[in-house]
Amino acid sequence: MRLPLTVRWTTGAAVGETSTESRDVSSRGVYFSGQGRKEGSPVEILLTLPNEITLAGPVRVRCLGRIQRTEPRDQGAIGVVRAIERYEFLRGDEDKH
Repeated sequence: MRLPLTVRWTTGAAVGETSTESRDVSSRGVYFSGQGRKEGSPVEILLTLPNEITLAGPVRVRCLGRIQRTEPRDQGAIGVVRAIERYEFLRGDEDKH
């Protein structure tokens, strides 16, 4: 399933954020093309589950977990497999820090 994602990570005192698209989503993980994060690094992903999945309108979800595996992809991109350790459903502007 391809869904737009916002990926956030922290490296030391710096916080990074990028927009990308999932290549696969399940209850245990997300696969997406992204920047090279180290395996084991914590990461946060914000996504919206569409009406076709929820049958009750779009639902925003914040997923917290760690990078489980990275692999090289075409044109220098990196495929990232992220294990979901925890997730929460968001209301309104809750995804804004």
